[in-house]
Amino acid sequence: MTARGLKFWNAGDVPLIAPDILGDILTAVADVGLVIADDGTVLSVLLNPAFADGSRFEGVDGTDIADMLTPESRIKFTKRLAAFLTDTGDVRPVEVNHPAKTGRRELPIRYSFHRIGTPGALLLLGRDLRPVADMQQQLVSAQMALERDYEAHRDYEMRFRVLLDSTTDGVLMATMQTGLVSEANIAAAETFGKTRDAILGQPLTSLFDTRQAANMIDRLTTQALSGAPAPVEVALKGGDRTVLLRPTIFRAAGERILLCHIITQGATAASADTLDQSLRGVYTHGPDSMVFAGADAAILSANDSFLNLIGAAHDMSVRGQPLTDLLQRGTVDFKVMTENAAQSGRLRAYATKIAGDYGSPRDVEIAVTRFHAGAVPVFAFVIREVGPADAPRGEPGDDGLSSVKELVGSSTLKDIVAETTNVVERMCIETAIALTMNNRVAAAEMLGLSRQSLYVKLRKFGLIDRDTTI
Repeated sequence: MTARGLKFWNAGDVPLIAPDILGDILTAVADVGLVIADDGTVLSVLLNPAFADGSRFEGVDGTDIADMLTPESRIKFTKRLAAFLTDTGDVRPVEVNHPAKTGRRELPIRYSFHRIGTPGALLLLGRDLRPVADMQQQLVSAQMALERDYEAHRDYEMRFRVLLDSTTDGVLMATMQTGLVSEANIAAAETFGKTRDAILGQPLTSLFDTRQAANMIDRLTTQALSGAPAPVEVALKGGDRTVLLRPTIFRAAGERILLCHIITQGATAASADTLDQSLRGVYTHGPDSMVFAGADAAILSANDSFLNLIGAAHDMSVRGQPLTDLLQRGTVDFKVMTENAAQSGRLRAYATKIAGDYGSPRDVEIAVTRFHAGAVPVFAFVIREVGPADAPRGEPGDDGLSSVKELVGSSTLKDIVAETTNVVERMCIETAIALTMNNRVAAAEMLGLSRQSLYVKLRKFGLIDRDTTI
């Protein structure tokens, strides 16, 4: 309060401030303070201690401030200073650039003009604009990146639209969370006899017969996740016509999308005789079990007949599982089959047993074919269960068994049984040697013998020096 009881701010006055404190106040509100004469000569410099480029203003006393500015800034500063000195209207602050120094960029400063009561002198308070310039540059860069992304998005959307509408197959896309149609092409709209706009946003099930709508999404999802999706036959609304839907599931923007290719009955009839359709029909509906596995024995896919054979609920439960876990002799069986198939390209028949986790072993006969899927070797196993009706009939043609029959009447039963055992043992050893292509280690493991025991029996029957193709 003054002696007259007035507040300083209401009266337009300010409190008396000590000179040293005034300097601190000025440096707190500005990065640089310049006291200049009316002709632009720098009289005094006051710097904020936190100002990083204070060295630019060292030793500038007595220098014309215009010489400290870039050429384009000199004209702007001179005009604004002249307007301030002549009191022509409200003079706004001026933004100018100080020239670049070695290793430094230009320094943008925003100067405001203030009178200090001393004739022929005025105060310039400057604020460093580099933080603002950096932020503006980041905003410009972000805006340019958004523009580029937007252009790329429009480009991809245009390609997507052209591809979608130029294909002859009907295509539908539905969001699995809501079941609503999100995309449809012209061919799909023609299939349902509606416009594209009338289909978008509608429930996918509303386009088909209501009797099949209850479990249609589940059927499509199961086929899409099976790895080898088969088309699902559904009836259109009204039930007068059916189509096939080939489903695919993918994820976009955090949502799962169900894509359905629509195959009309005309297109199905036109492609019914193609090799792909025929092979798929045999794989899906054939009575023989079919399994595809890699060289590491991991199962790639299996048909329903194989799943029934081992008692598996879904092919997802066996995919990636080693086939050796299901074979009677495991690795030995797989190695014998694949080595023979690799040598000749195929193996006609191989007898063994196969069982799942819960069922009892079943006698089977396996045919193996080796081919390449790209650069990766793949083995196709066609498995047929062998029942009692498939057992060989008639008299055995082996000379050893014929000689055994001749012993009846001339030898005791004990001697005949011993001779029969030797004949059967020899036949088993010969068969194991043949199947393993004379691999004695694999043959011993197949027969449940040690390698030493196998060599003893080979010498016993005179097979040690025989040709490997027994």
